[in-house]
Amino acid sequence: MDFSYSEEQLEVRALARQILGDQTGNERQQQIDAQEIRFDEKLWQDLADAGLLGVALDSERGGMGFNFETLALLLEEVGRTVAAVPVIPALVTAALPLQRFGSEAQKHACLPGLANGKHLITAALIEPGNEDPARPYTGATAAGAGWVLSGSKHCVPYAQQAEQCLITAQAEDELLVFLLPLSSPGLTLKEQASTAGEPQYQLDLESVALGESVLIARGEQALELVQWMQQLTRAAIAAMATGLCDAMLRMTAEYTSQREQFGVPVATFQAVGHRAADCYIDIECLRLVSQEAVSLLSLGLDAEQATTIAKIWTGDVCHRVSQASQHLHGGTGVDRDYPLFRYCLMARQLELSVGSSARLLEQLGTDIAVSFTSSGLETID
Repeated sequence: MDFSYSEEQLEVRALARQILGDQTGNERQQQIDAQEIRFDEKLWQDLADAGLLGVALDSERGGMGFNFETLALLLEEVGRTVAAVPVIPALVTAALPLQRFGSEAQKHACLPGLANGKHLITAALIEPGNEDPARPYTGATAAGAGWVLSGSKHCVPYAQQAEQCLITAQAEDELLVFLLPLSSPGLTLKEQASTAGEPQYQLDLESVALGESVLIARGEQALELVQWMQQLTRAAIAAMATGLCDAMLRMTAEYTSQREQFGVPVATFQAVGHRAADCYIDIECLRLVSQEAVSLLSLGLDAEQATTIAKIWTGDVCHRVSQASQHLHGGTGVDRDYPLFRYCLMARQLELSVGSSARLLEQLGTDIAVSFTSSGLETID
């Protein structure tokens, strides 16, 4: 069996690498850092003009019609450059569930505009004190032919720049998912600080009235949507982290090969080589678990455990590689004129997004124990 990427996928990756590489140099990134909102709108539009924002969208929606695996190649290249563009919240967390579960009217209203860069959508996954979007505190009450929503979501990426947001709410014993217009009366946004500088907002809903047309899914279908959305997001973060960590290691290898101590490059020191080798092994393990999770999702197979494992590895590898990179760079690593700090901040944000390694490892252990018990096998204390 051939596990290599197709020619078309390699072309997508090469195109993404060229555009991102040309527009994410340190000087350009410093300009973006200095903006009030860390969002490279020109780069986002250039990616749209190249067709890359629609890489996993159906052709009738203005996309290329490729699968999630191809989109993951774009995500890895964005991670490699730490580009200030909302690829995960817009192209993964929001767009793919909308494409699969949304009505024709909803898809027509959002997805072609997303593909051409004129329309931005996002998703709200967590609430204050609650990281489970399938059990939201936000409430929905039936009102005539529509709904009234009240509650809060936080850490909603690019909410100020987006037109719509996928959001979950609870109506008595039923889970609901809405495509919420972010201009709705009764909705307010408060800017929040994020580790990597990504624009994030708290979204407060006070008796926000919505029509039936913005309801995407309810009940069992809503639960299926949310679970799939979480799996997609975790796999996407793992793919992005693979590119991010690979870039950090390459940056460190270049620096230690040029930096001399006692008349020789520090890369020749055994301790430095061992540290870098450990990072290389970590990154290749992350690449493997990331590709497995992405592949299962692309094939429509059960990916719950694979995406959880990929996210656990993401947290651990991001932490270890960023720490080693900083250590091997010495004081240069924290100099804001040097690009490494930007990678380390993003590594920290990815590490803690959509569940920390500790929490997910506990969840994975519980799930495995339950599966053993239900299969009639005994666990060993």
